[in-house]
Amino acid sequence: MANDVDDDLVFYLREHQAEFPEIQVNRVFVRKYPHGFEAAHLLGSVGDVTAEDLDKTDDPAIQGGDVLGKAGIEQTYDETLRGSAGTTKFQVDSTGKVKGQLKSQTPVPGKSLRLTLDQRVQQAGEAALSSIGLPGGFVAMDVNSGEVLGLGSNPTFDPDMFTRPLTQKQVDGLYDEDQGAPLFNRAITGAYPVGSIYKPITAIAALDAGKIAPSTQINDTGSVKIADQDFDNAGKEPHGTVDLHRAIQVSSDVYFYLLGAKMNGTNQLQDWSGQFGIGETTGIDLPGESAGLLPTPEWRNQLFAEGGTDRGWVIGDNIQLAIGQGDLQADPLQMAVAYSALGNGGTVYKPRLVKQTEDAAGRVLAETEPEVKREIPIDPGARDVMMSGLHDAAQSPEGTSYKVFGGFPVPVAGKTGTAERPPNGDQSWYAVLAPYPNPKIVVTTTFEQGGFGADTAAPAALQILSAYFNKQAKAVSGGSGAIE
Repeated sequence: MANDVDDDLVFYLREHQAEFPEIQVNRVFVRKYPHGFEAAHLLGSVGDVTAEDLDKTDDPAIQGGDVLGKAGIEQTYDETLRGSAGTTKFQVDSTGKVKGQLKSQTPVPGKSLRLTLDQRVQQAGEAALSSIGLPGGFVAMDVNSGEVLGLGSNPTFDPDMFTRPLTQKQVDGLYDEDQGAPLFNRAITGAYPVGSIYKPITAIAALDAGKIAPSTQINDTGSVKIADQDFDNAGKEPHGTVDLHRAIQVSSDVYFYLLGAKMNGTNQLQDWSGQFGIGETTGIDLPGESAGLLPTPEWRNQLFAEGGTDRGWVIGDNIQLAIGQGDLQADPLQMAVAYSALGNGGTVYKPRLVKQTEDAAGRVLAETEPEVKREIPIDPGARDVMMSGLHDAAQSPEGTSYKVFGGFPVPVAGKTGTAERPPNGDQSWYAVLAPYPNPKIVVTTTFEQGGFGADTAAPAALQILSAYFNKQAKAVSGGSGAIE
């Protein structure tokens, strides 16, 4: 069977049908993506059934020549979307000439899915990724239900290309890292260190362990020596006397280095990180999600015993984890889930993309309800301190992202992150909850080699929130311009 043949060949065969009685020319319906590249990593793609597909399935209705979902929503909900093919049987003679129709079976149309996406948010997020032009991803999610309002990755692809036969060069280009590997969904599989957006998790773990109180102060001189090693703030910038609120506001690494050191040997930081969803898949209804990596002493010591690294766990590993560095690997979706739990007071929702299922006539067949994965026992007072610190980090003059969010008319709580990722340039991050103090939406953005979080990821997050609230930020002057 040949697909997508030239019109000239079609016309020729139809004009000479008597000479080729065994060849039939049929029009077939193919999937149409009217919005082009928009939401490509979410929607996914379809393709012809392969021998491997037939080996894997026990569905007798799937046969050669069928089309299946191969990625994204298309793959996850293939059985819902596909329906069943109709059949018509004909009696033919020895020459292949049709003598009459024997039997037919009416096709059953597939069902439709209505997604949770907010088109304004999706378009703004993809526009932000495209305008910056670096490999990256974003997630926007409803804090109180887990509904995904927008999710995207850059570079992207046109899902319509999969409705036609692809050349090997085209296939190779989709996986080519020199071209940014367009099929790679960085929003759910990008395993990166996250930098300072991790600090609220560290703070809650330390508060729960009784290692600090919100009022506990330290003198941040820009550097601290722990176990004969110097640990520095970005640019060795000193912040003076800081308590927890101010440490979040100005992003004092020294403060959180000390928390990591105090919790070393207790697994307190790892336990709380796991409760927030770090190191596990979120369960989103998309294939291929990565669990990332939450480094623990057990993991590194086992790796060392197997010869996979040059040393076991040391105190410096916990110190680096406390600021979202070291061996930690996470993606924008995991961090969106974690910040959602902080924003709503402790509920970890399973992210979802499907709002409801409809029949061919548009009648609602089923609605998807929010699914709670677990409840985290976040102390309300600790949450208030975190949210207040994040609010001032975004919208007070000494905050690390004041120059981006200081003029935004909606109160927000946001945090920059700048993560070292050798041999690559710094990973740029931003996580923001809005409106403050009772948020409805969380947005996380990240860019490979994007530099400081305030320079790249924060403006992208602002563009998304501007679309969601239909509000624009005014330019602000002043501010400390804190290095982060």
